[in-house]
Amino acid sequence: MYKLVLVDDEGNSRRALAEYFPWARLGFTVSAQFNDGLRALEYLRNNPADVLFCDIIMPNLNGLELAKAVHEEGIRCTIVFLSAHQNFEYARKALSYGVYEYLVKPLKYEELLSVFQKLREKLDLEAKDSFRPAVSDSPKDRVVQMIDQYLAENYQCATLNTVSSHLNMNSSYLSTYYYSNTGCHFSDALLKIRMEKAKELLSDSRYQIQEISEMVGYTDAKAFSRAFKRYYGTLPRDFRKTY
Repeated sequence: MYKLVLVDDEGNSRRALAEYFPWARLGFTVSAQFNDGLRALEYLRNNPADVLFCDIIMPNLNGLELAKAVHEEGIRCTIVFLSAHQNFEYARKALSYGVYEYLVKPLKYEELLSVFQKLREKLDLEAKDSFRPAVSDSPKDRVVQMIDQYLAENYQCATLNTVSSHLNMNSSYLSTYYYSNTGCHFSDALLKIRMEKAKELLSDSRYQIQEISEMVGYTDAKAFSRAFKRYYGTLPRDFRKTY
C-alpha cells in the first residue's frame, strides 16, 4: 500500500474523501489527515509518505507554500493539488514545484479514480525500477545528458517545469524517463548538485549562510538549513566549523 497524506481545511469533505473513496482498492492507504499545511509539513519532515493530496487555500501554510517547502527541502513524495479555483497562476506555480496533478472542485468520481489509477501505475513503475541493477558507467542517453547539463548550469533556478520546457517534454514524462534511465529521481539529482555546491561554498568564509542559500536556489535560509541537514546530517553552520 502506498501511504497518502490528505490535507484540507474543510473537515467534512476531507473525512468523506478519506472514508468513502476506495483508496485500498487502488493501492493507497490514508496514513494521516490534516486541516492546515503547517501541521502537514511537520508530519512529512518526520514520516515518509508516497503521496500528498492537498487543498490550496488553507490556513497557516497554503498548498502552494507547502509544495514549495516539500520541493526545496527534498522531501520525496508525489503531490496532487485540489482546489476550488481554476487559477492559471496557481497551476503555473504548481508545475514549478513538480506537482503531479491539479484537480478542481467539485471533484468528479471518475476523474479522481482515473488520476489515482495512473498515479498508482507511476509509483509501481518507480518501485519496480528501484530493484534494477545500478546504471553502468557507459555513455548516458542523450536526453539524460541534456537534463544533467541543464541542472549543472542552472541549479539555482532549475525546476522540473523549467527543464521540461527547455527540452519541450511533458514534465511528468520527463520525471519518469529520467528515473527509468538513471535510477535517480529528478528531485534527488537537483538536490545533489545544490548540496554539493553548498558544501563547496561553505568552505569559503567570504559568504554568509543566507547568501549561500540564495546562491544554490533557496529563498528561505531555514529551508536550506533543513535540506542541508537532511542531506549531510549536520547544519550548515556546524559543517562550516569543521573547516
